[in-house]
Amino acid sequence: MYINFWYPIVRSEDLGYDTPEKARVLGVDFVAFRDQDGNAHVLSDTCTHRGGSLGGAWSGGNAPRIINGCVVCPYHGWEFGGDGECKNVPSIGYGTKVPPRAKVDSYPVQEKYGIVFAFLGDEPEETRPPLLEVEEYGQEGWRANEVITLDVPYHYERSIENGLDPAHNEFVHPTHGFSAVNRETYRVNELEIEDHRQGWGFWFTHRFDAPPLPQKGHQTAKDGDTPWGDAQPERRQVTAASGTYGPHFMATYIHLTDQKMFRQYFFEQIIDEHNTRIFFLNMRNFLLDKKNDGPIHARNKVVAKQDIDILSTLYPERTPLSPTKEVLMPADGGIVAYRSWLEKFDDMGWRIDINEFRRRNNKDTAFAIPCPGRRTSGNWVLEEIPRIKNRAARKKIERAA
Repeated sequence: MYINFWYPIVRSEDLGYDTPEKARVLGVDFVAFRDQDGNAHVLSDTCTHRGGSLGGAWSGGNAPRIINGCVVCPYHGWEFGGDGECKNVPSIGYGTKVPPRAKVDSYPVQEKYGIVFAFLGDEPEETRPPLLEVEEYGQEGWRANEVITLDVPYHYERSIENGLDPAHNEFVHPTHGFSAVNRETYRVNELEIEDHRQGWGFWFTHRFDAPPLPQKGHQTAKDGDTPWGDAQPERRQVTAASGTYGPHFMATYIHLTDQKMFRQYFFEQIIDEHNTRIFFLNMRNFLLDKKNDGPIHARNKVVAKQDIDILSTLYPERTPLSPTKEVLMPADGGIVAYRSWLEKFDDMGWRIDINEFRRRNNKDTAFAIPCPGRRTSGNWVLEEIPRIKNRAARKKIERAA
């Protein structure tokens, strides 16, 4: 798990004006809320008074938790603004000057694509990775399905690597790949791998055989097939492209024909080592009528469940540290490229020391992801989450664990 990247926190439509939303990312808790102007803010969730959860429940039921643009701690009523500074401590009187250490980490926020993103890290703006640009979002001729979230019980690296794997289609998704595999001629075509056009990752293209599009009007409740237009009597060759951006964003482009395209974006919220929430944005340049959103969502959920069933039973839970612990094939070229990028992020010192975090977290220590403000001011109460210096240190630590 890495700091210093943009992470999805909550869907925009789920973040109202009256109550905050709590989210766990990278093993620690955050609170998101809107101020009087509707601007979204994301703070560390732990109150620096006595450990109250800023996004926690009120026993009073109807008591407001956002007052004058501040999120209110339900334990003692301390009010924190979007900048993370405490504005009021009721026990010493409203409007009284508060201690300078009465502050929590506040993170840069962008609200795009129907998602509230926060930059979880202390990297300065001029050197931090930018948020992935979805170039066709809002453009004429493209329609975005409403963002859906998928909660999956496995490590995010397994999730990302599954999306980079062209060899599983025929076996996991019968209606994706060409299910009638010819044992005499079948093989996965060569991958063309290159750096991502926006940096911070890579991209590959792949051509594969696919079954014919279903007849117009054909739909089965069992597998969720949808009427994708004109039927074709024989198998088609489909072009797909996939790649990563940072450790936890992935995109897949599917060109059913030269004119009919899906562009799918998976923004992964790394909850902890064992759980991931996927924010899924599906774009298309055909079937633009809103009435098609539901059937397309239904189809995507069927495909997602097929993956979830497989990935929930992988062993070990995480990808092995050493390539000698697996037998990789040329079709795994995207996975090799992804792991190479993770090593680059290791050498930037952005990987969380999960062993040290596990050892101390929630015992006598409350951790926070450091925000950019820690580079310009001191006097912080919550301890920064531990990190590993580089790839060599990581391998040494994990060998000894």
